[in-house]
Amino acid sequence: MSQSENRETNRSSDGSDAAVVTGPLEKTVALVTGASSGIGEATARRLAAEGATVALLARRRERLETLAGEIRAQGGNALVLEADVTDRRQAAAGVARVLDELGRLDTLVNNAGSMMLGPALDATIDDWDRMIALNVEGLLYVTHAALPHLVRAAADSPRGVADLVNISSTAGRVARPGSSVYNLTKFGLQGFSESLRQEVLGRRVRVGVVEPGVVDTELVSHLPADVQRAARTQFESVERLRPEDIADAVAYMVTRDRRVAVNEILVRAAEQTW
Repeated sequence: MSQSENRETNRSSDGSDAAVVTGPLEKTVALVTGASSGIGEATARRLAAEGATVALLARRRERLETLAGEIRAQGGNALVLEADVTDRRQAAAGVARVLDELGRLDTLVNNAGSMMLGPALDATIDDWDRMIALNVEGLLYVTHAALPHLVRAAADSPRGVADLVNISSTAGRVARPGSSVYNLTKFGLQGFSESLRQEVLGRRVRVGVVEPGVVDTELVSHLPADVQRAARTQFESVERLRPEDIADAVAYMVTRDRRVAVNEILVRAAEQTW
């Protein structure tokens, strides 16, 4: 079923027609971190189009409010959560609000992350600390808070399953010069996800990893000017993926019947060699 087919028209209280999204994730709740732009935003839109109520977590409230309004206008339901996942209290409080206001948590997409590139010799410890705080610690804080609720949701869901999806990168598979600590965070994510997958599969919680290649997002814009230029030169011969391409992969993973576990999806740009 296409996204455009996942809508029924109901008569609202004022007599007008209101679109209501239906789909395989109907009556489920999904939490997406880093939802204010890029892959997180596209994933939230896609899961809402599949019928899920989506909780949008990021630091930029204004962007989240805009996204939530657009999802609601399309017949979906969204909750805005302004939080910094690198603060363990904020991460836990964000998950708690999902349960308080939406009653359950069936899907978690850990998307929030940063990419600091450049030679290790020229890097600052502060840059490394920021990247590790978001890519590793933030993911762990949200996962730790969410996991018991995912287990409970799997036990009482008509679908009989819950999903935890971690957004990694080709940098979790291929190490390259200038990305040593970014590689560290993404290789670590791969190992954590596989171990966790084995721990919770008996609880009907599926753990999957999506590994994007070169995607047209804001990620590169946060790099120093000289590193940005080098990255754009490297990417100029490659037609970059769109955030929606990665959202497609996440949606495929979490909409499978419970007998199916898609544990890993690698999505490279067609011309990408690494």
